[in-house]
Amino acid sequence: MHIVRASDADHDARLNQAAAASSLFDPVIEERTRAIIEAVRTRGDAALVEFTQRFDGATLTPEQIPVTQAERMQASLKAGPELRTAVTESAKNIAAFSKRSRRRDWSAKNSHGAQVGEVFQPFQRVGVYIPGGTAPLVSTALMTITLAKVAGCPEIVVCTPCGKDGTINPALLFAANVAGATEIHRVGGSQAIAAMVHGTETIRPVHKVFGPGNAYVVAAKRLLFGHVSVDLLPGPSETLVLADDTADPRFIAADLLAQAEHGSGHERVWMVTTSATQLKAVEKEIARQLPSLNRREFIQKVLEANTWLIQVGDLDAAVALVNRLAPEHCEIMTRNPRALVPRIHAAGAIFLGQGSPTVLGDYVAGPSHVLPTGGAGRSFAGLTVDQFQRRTSVVEYSKPALRKALKGVEAFAGLEGLDGHGRSAAIRLESSPGPAKTGKKH
Repeated sequence: MHIVRASDADHDARLNQAAAASSLFDPVIEERTRAIIEAVRTRGDAALVEFTQRFDGATLTPEQIPVTQAERMQASLKAGPELRTAVTESAKNIAAFSKRSRRRDWSAKNSHGAQVGEVFQPFQRVGVYIPGGTAPLVSTALMTITLAKVAGCPEIVVCTPCGKDGTINPALLFAANVAGATEIHRVGGSQAIAAMVHGTETIRPVHKVFGPGNAYVVAAKRLLFGHVSVDLLPGPSETLVLADDTADPRFIAADLLAQAEHGSGHERVWMVTTSATQLKAVEKEIARQLPSLNRREFIQKVLEANTWLIQVGDLDAAVALVNRLAPEHCEIMTRNPRALVPRIHAAGAIFLGQGSPTVLGDYVAGPSHVLPTGGAGRSFAGLTVDQFQRRTSVVEYSKPALRKALKGVEAFAGLEGLDGHGRSAAIRLESSPGPAKTGKKH
């Protein structure tokens, strides 16, 4: 772990290290991803089959890329009562939260008396990426597909990696079914993003791509932005705990370890505290709790590379560092956590108090756990249902309203030297010409 104390002579330099760019902007990853995208664009299903063999160890034919209805039904039959209860509880909260967030059509009169407004329509075909790998993220199926369904998207295309035997985790399939997926394909990585954007013989192109993924998936979304719309840049997981001396070090350690266990090795976790005693206590707790966790080998990689325990001089410095790091998840464990919320303006999600671990947001609280990482929180918000809706403005002028607007229109047209613009409005207020004469004599 990286330990930074307020008294360190190189304190500021170490903070620069802690805030260094994440794997989202690795030029080597970007170049490899670019080659994968081009292969899928030019070779379609053949490239998907090749990359599935190379990266997932599964031998497929193009016909085996789509998950069949029989497989989906079998996954539903296998779902036990515990899984069904968890999925139902989570889906209910996610759907309720999303329904409150939907944008609604509106209409009003402007200063000319014209009717103006907006209509919000669901994207007709969306692509959702669900990570697989060492820990199939069943919850992510709910945190993405449910929003598309609530928004009313008629076609919801899901891509997720398969195992070496070509199968997809049945619990993930069950959750995708419950959430509302209309198609599921056993394709992962940046090749899945390329397939959803460019299309292949099997997978038709989508209009917008959603979902989290590893550094290669996020690089593909950045490189393909513009070909389609994308939601945000949710890469390897991050958690930051902002704590003072009142926080329980057991809770802090547990939360940092939880977010480090995803397994890619690119996850990042930070604790920022004003207390030297707290820093030492959390360091000891991490060492105490780690041996009992199943995925300790994965966690150890993150502890060595991307885990920071940082002491700063005061709460103002702590808040400034949080905003600089722009963490995916920000837990506030201080005397008055709610008072700090207006000052945190670059976190993906905020969890208040010692009873609100990040895992509640991961699984059951309601807001989507698909959140910006790698500093993208300074520019992006987390995934919300309105991102599945297209906004279209609507304008309707009557002749009286047009007459009121004409002077302004002609003024702008004159300033910009576009007399045709002015003419296109003015002609509508001129008297209509009479019927054209044919020149025939009777």
